[in-house]
Amino acid sequence: MKLDKKPFYGAATALITPFTYEGKLDLPAFRRLVSLQCRAGIGALVVAGTTAEAPTLTEKEKILLLRAAKEESQGAVPLIMGVGSNDTEKLCRMAKTAEKEGADALLSVTPYYNKGTREGLCRHYERLAEATSLPILLYNVPSRTGVSLSLGDYGRLFEKENIVGVKEAENDIEKAASLCEAFPEAALYTGNDSQLLPFLALGGDGVISVLSNLFPKEVVLICRFMREGRLSDARGLFFRFLPLIRLLFAETNPAPIKYAMAKMELCAPRLRLPLTLPEEPLRAKIDGALSLLYKL
Repeated sequence: MKLDKKPFYGAATALITPFTYEGKLDLPAFRRLVSLQCRAGIGALVVAGTTAEAPTLTEKEKILLLRAAKEESQGAVPLIMGVGSNDTEKLCRMAKTAEKEGADALLSVTPYYNKGTREGLCRHYERLAEATSLPILLYNVPSRTGVSLSLGDYGRLFEKENIVGVKEAENDIEKAASLCEAFPEAALYTGNDSQLLPFLALGGDGVISVLSNLFPKEVVLICRFMREGRLSDARGLFFRFLPLIRLLFAETNPAPIKYAMAKMELCAPRLRLPLTLPEEPLRAKIDGALSLLYKL
């Protein structure tokens, strides 16, 4: 699929990875999720990102997921492959493989734990840009990685032709405003469902969403309402889902969304350690929120 400067507009889903009760990839369930997303009109799909439990997936498993998504979607939506690593050489190798296997774009989280200097962070991404011709989205999520890309870093990295944008998941709406003001030509997506409305209002292009694993049509519709200037409609729909959004991030993602999807019989209630299902109090709250939403 040929992409313009911005890989998608509106809503993309950071897909979970379904596992069998034995802990293996559940590719039939994954294919069903891809089909559901395409029918809902989702703008793009992120495969093997952090919501997919990427740290516990082998490189072979990641490619199997990409192939399944490609076969199931039949070119209906762009496929963005999660390739993030704190090993630059491994990152570049995975990027080349993803390009060969037909990914449409790449998403790469900042290196975690062995946190590079500001220079090291930028050179990490510049090496990635040199290793592939695919469009690259940076992924900034300091709550999970311990490092944060600055506006200065974005200015340097966006000079690379194929570093086209960012999934910004820092919990800082002022920084988001500065990002949208400074780089309107870049592809700017929020990674926080809770910031969807303000981010779009500031000029952002969309969201890479966890919520849309369960409610793709509704997240697509919120983005459409905002694009059409129907703020009241967008706000009403967003507030309807905000209680569930808060619950989905009350414990480490993707444990809550996987529990919720298992309740709706979309996947088995199975995660790979060190992640486990949510504690019982949170499960009860998610059950209550789902009960209200599915009565709409």
